[in-house]
Amino acid sequence: MKFQSSVSDYRTSSGDMLVVFAANDKEQYVLSGEGKAVDELLSGVLSELLSGERYDGAFDSTYLIHTHGKIGYKAVLVTGLGDVKKLTVGKVQKVCARIARRATSARAFSLHVALTSDLTSVIPAELLGQSVSEGILLGSYVFLKHKEEKVRIKHHDISECIIHIAGGKLDAFDKGLKRGEIVAGAVSFVRDLVNEPPSTTTPAYLGDRAKSLAKKDPSLSATVFDKKGITTLGMGALLGIARGSEEDPRFIHLSYKATGAKKTVVIVGKGITFDTGGLSLKPANGMETMKLDMAGAGAVLGVFSVLPLLKPHVNVVGLISATENMPSGSAIKPGDIVTAMNGKTIEVLNTDAEGRVVLADALSYACKNTKPDYIIDLATLTGACMVALGEEVSGMFTNDTQLGQNLKSAADNSGEAIWELPLVEEYEEELKSNVADIKNVGSTRYGGAINGALFLKEFVDDGISWAHLDIAGPSFSEKDTPLVPKGASGVGVRLLLEFLKSESVSHE
Repeated sequence: MKFQSSVSDYRTSSGDMLVVFAANDKEQYVLSGEGKAVDELLSGVLSELLSGERYDGAFDSTYLIHTHGKIGYKAVLVTGLGDVKKLTVGKVQKVCARIARRATSARAFSLHVALTSDLTSVIPAELLGQSVSEGILLGSYVFLKHKEEKVRIKHHDISECIIHIAGGKLDAFDKGLKRGEIVAGAVSFVRDLVNEPPSTTTPAYLGDRAKSLAKKDPSLSATVFDKKGITTLGMGALLGIARGSEEDPRFIHLSYKATGAKKTVVIVGKGITFDTGGLSLKPANGMETMKLDMAGAGAVLGVFSVLPLLKPHVNVVGLISATENMPSGSAIKPGDIVTAMNGKTIEVLNTDAEGRVVLADALSYACKNTKPDYIIDLATLTGACMVALGEEVSGMFTNDTQLGQNLKSAADNSGEAIWELPLVEEYEEELKSNVADIKNVGSTRYGGAINGALFLKEFVDDGISWAHLDIAGPSFSEKDTPLVPKGASGVGVRLLLEFLKSESVSHE
């Protein structure tokens, strides 16, 4: 899809579909100035139809009319913004994703959007431009690779999207529009990666994708450790979880070097390419979507796929512990003890709490080998976090208040939702083992998300700023929504790229 911003008069342009906006005020619709102008061109037909259908301009609502040649557009789509004062980046993305869905179903090739000044008054121009292109592109995403040819051929793609913006800060809007295209591309990259079957997305496959990314730009490099290399590193935790699988594990170290940058941000992804639960076996219906358990690793790769394009002025390291978690005669057993890279011993009482175990080695490696200013890990870690926060919000834990505030700000500006949960020191007693330094699950079923984060904290050296993002809820959607179709969401990419952008600005 080709994006273009324009200050030309949308009323004299032509295309397949024109989008105008309406707000909701006292349970009634209020057309934007652009909508009123189109209504005049249509001799009041638009407002007559809206009133007749009792359309109210509620958020994310739409109403489509065909113009029958009365203006230069075949159809006009009225899109509701609800209470304009309550609009956020995330809401704008959702509205734009809805527009993309309606335009696709109407088989529009040329989509024009008459941007209302209500939006430009609420959200800064650059951020608005980014939100618009991200929303439209993510709303257009489909994964049809494994569908038969006639299904792929039948699918409709929008060819061009022209955004008509009335005056002021066009350069900033264009800059955001372009960034949104890049960020949406990274999210789609991750969605594709996670949506692939686990027979494709193996640990070795993730390693190969990392090496392929590194070859595309001199600012990137990648080192992929095989089983022998992992053994040499002393990563007994990762090796322990990998024992049950015929697929050998990989440990991936990606690096992005920004010229003159002094700060280093390390992002760590959980890469369980398929999770059966191991000998603590999941029920059959609990395994159906467990290809998603490498969504954290996917987010790391997605970020690195666009760093050379976005060029943040901060060094970035990406680390991925990748393995399957499978039952077999050689699989790790409940009660087994493994030794992490930092020398701590872990009693593995539940093999289905394996993600934190493989992350223990990745975090230890980060502290020892990368000289990090910040470490941020992403993991589909606990169902408990989903119980607490639902399917659209990631849980955040951190030992650094300022880092937490920066991540919250990045979340607001990226459209992703995070909520801070506490690292309750008293709960550390739950993780004490009688036979090892720590056990991988708590003594009770309560506070599971907190216990998972407290476990990870044990592998972060004192004095290092660290945050853990539990993305179990939003990583994979079981329902089809405009912004996130059923399947992988690509969560974490938008947040991390916005965070890296803010770190670049604060240290220029």
